[in-house]
Amino acid sequence: MPATAIILAAGLGTRMMSALPKTLHKIAGRSMLRHLLSSCEGVFDRIVVVLGPDMDAVRQEAAPHICVVQHERLGTAHAALQAVEHFGHGEVAVLYADNPLIRPATLKNMRDRRDAGLGLLAFRPADAAKYGRVVTANGTVERIVEWADADDAERAIGLCNAGVLCAAASDMARWLRAVRNDNAKAEYYLTDVVVLARAEGHKVVAIEAPAEEVAGVNARTELAAAEAVVQGWLRVAAMDAGVTMIDPGSVFLQADTAFEPDVTIEPNVVFGPGVSIASGVVIRAHSHLEGCVIGRDCIIGPFARIRPGTVLEHDVHIGNFVEVKASTLAAGVKANHLTYLGDASVGEATNIGAGTITCNYDGVFKHRTAIGARVFIGSDVALVAPVTVGDGASVAAGSVITEDVAPGALALARGRQVQKPGRATEMIAALKAKKKG
Repeated sequence: MPATAIILAAGLGTRMMSALPKTLHKIAGRSMLRHLLSSCEGVFDRIVVVLGPDMDAVRQEAAPHICVVQHERLGTAHAALQAVEHFGHGEVAVLYADNPLIRPATLKNMRDRRDAGLGLLAFRPADAAKYGRVVTANGTVERIVEWADADDAERAIGLCNAGVLCAAASDMARWLRAVRNDNAKAEYYLTDVVVLARAEGHKVVAIEAPAEEVAGVNARTELAAAEAVVQGWLRVAAMDAGVTMIDPGSVFLQADTAFEPDVTIEPNVVFGPGVSIASGVVIRAHSHLEGCVIGRDCIIGPFARIRPGTVLEHDVHIGNFVEVKASTLAAGVKANHLTYLGDASVGEATNIGAGTITCNYDGVFKHRTAIGARVFIGSDVALVAPVTVGDGASVAAGSVITEDVAPGALALARGRQVQKPGRATEMIAALKAKKKG
């Protein structure tokens, strides 16, 4: 039976204290909306996102899925009703974009176990606090009681409402149209659908979900808590796939970080978006990687920064306080100390000495540096781009290279050393005498 997911994403998120719409705040580098879309895409045949007016950024994030606009924010049932023309003839589930961590298995379980007129997700938090309580009898839901309206016995119930509902499209549409707004806020509440379903004699079933999946994210503290949950999931998934983490809690991943087996990660490593790591790689402590491809058997760090557009082929060594940006380093390249390589290509088996810099920016344009294979670059060299160093060439320490270096050539570009015999002894003596005076 075809199924449609309706995602309510019209909220402004005022508790976030941000100009950014709530659902665009990121968890592990991916927006809350995109997390939920990703889960729904594997379970539902159609996804419809309900937006507020002037939420073009949310619309773009939702693409290519259908979007509809709730022009007046009159409550959650009213929001879901804006998508009614897209319900189709199968099942419809209504979800909230600020519950971004519901996993595909939970959504599939909700669909598979909905042996009633209405299914709802429920959970048992460690602290039920002021969540609405799910009152059940004989395995079915009788009603949902908001905390403010609950008596002591109802408040003692540990099963809480997660807000997600699933029913046949025709039933859901009928119930949404029947919801009334005779309440203190004069809003149309989605939870009233439970009462309407029961009134028609339909069975309502609660499907329990893990509490960490259905916790709402409405404030920065809750966003941080969700980040911690997702980081835990990502670390476990990486280790299950063959990654060794010396101190997993200090490693921060992104939703799209990709590992092959037999990668080792030391403490305090941060991954930005778009990182792919091949087998045999060792990433040493305090390194930061973003938007890069790391080939097999590379060694990164400690204290290295690999920036977007970087490709390291196999057995490349990037050492302490080395930064690489928008560069390709061929097999066997070594840059072990205090170096910046930006907008560069480096041939295989080349050695980059400590303190080497590619001077790639002239204040307006970026320029490229091409370094050939089996090149030796001495320490403290500045390569002023655009410039090419040919295969097998050597560049002497302390040189400023502004012209191309031919293959096999030795390039020296520094002032000639001059010595004044005995002058240092005389100078120091004179300074000491001045100090005493």
